[in-house]
Amino acid sequence: MYVNQTFIDYFIIKGISDDPHLQLPIFLVVLLIYLITLCGNLTILIACRDPQLHTPMYFFLANLSVVDISCTTVSQHKILTQFITGHKEVSFFACMAQMYMFGSLQILELVILTAMSYDRYLAICKPLHYHIIMNPRMCVLVAAFCWLFVFLEILPPVGVVYSFSCYTTNEINHFFCDIVPLTQITCNDTRVLETLFFIEALFPMMLTPFLLTFASYVFIIASILKIRSTSGRLKAFYTCSSHLTVVILLYTTLFSQYLTPNLGTNSDTKKVSALLNTAAVPMLNPLIYSLKNKDVKAALVRGRGYSKTNH
Repeated sequence: MYVNQTFIDYFIIKGISDDPHLQLPIFLVVLLIYLITLCGNLTILIACRDPQLHTPMYFFLANLSVVDISCTTVSQHKILTQFITGHKEVSFFACMAQMYMFGSLQILELVILTAMSYDRYLAICKPLHYHIIMNPRMCVLVAAFCWLFVFLEILPPVGVVYSFSCYTTNEINHFFCDIVPLTQITCNDTRVLETLFFIEALFPMMLTPFLLTFASYVFIIASILKIRSTSGRLKAFYTCSSHLTVVILLYTTLFSQYLTPNLGTNSDTKKVSALLNTAAVPMLNPLIYSLKNKDVKAALVRGRGYSKTNH
């Protein structure tokens, strides 16, 4: 459907695949992943209510769980509703809102992971100053800054996309409204947006959090290697291994989704990468933290015991 007008009322979300035989399997897989993500992250939030987990690490982990639930819901709900209702249309304003929310939540996840890496750096490299620096007031201020920063930082590129008035088609070859597929169907000049997106992606969005996280782990690994006992080194590495696993997973999918060249890249490959980023990573986060973390498992056991005594 070719369109060339000053305003588009709605977009059509193409989805993951046009094959009618794949619609039910895709729906079931996405629904299963969504339910696991929801249950896993809610479990983390419940565990973090335990008084013994009222520490900076679990405070930021709770924030990460809220972001994972929100990000998955924002990006996956269209796949689920398309199968149930059969409607692929999304209004122009709903599309802009989804793009804004998803972009903000993606950056927020990176920034929170950066804060968590700094927390691990202080705990391992500056243990004597840890509780002084990472006090409750500081944790709340850092979290508030993260949330406020990302929801303001994403406004300029979204504002540029909102101002686009000409599109070659209103069909988006993706399973949700994202900034990259939208720029591929506009006939407006995208040079300003590309420059802005490149600058923000390299610095506030991805490069700065990546470099800060990388620097934290350079110091962490250097400190761990200085520990003389093997058991001490293993214990120190164990405290940050879950976070490091999540960081590697997230940055790998983000780089493949947004920073790989579009030339010669199949759009279906991009959609698979986006699905891994928006569905698989939020699902794996709570599994990685809960399965590898004795404190979380102990908190859940205490919570179950407390519930039984009340009944």
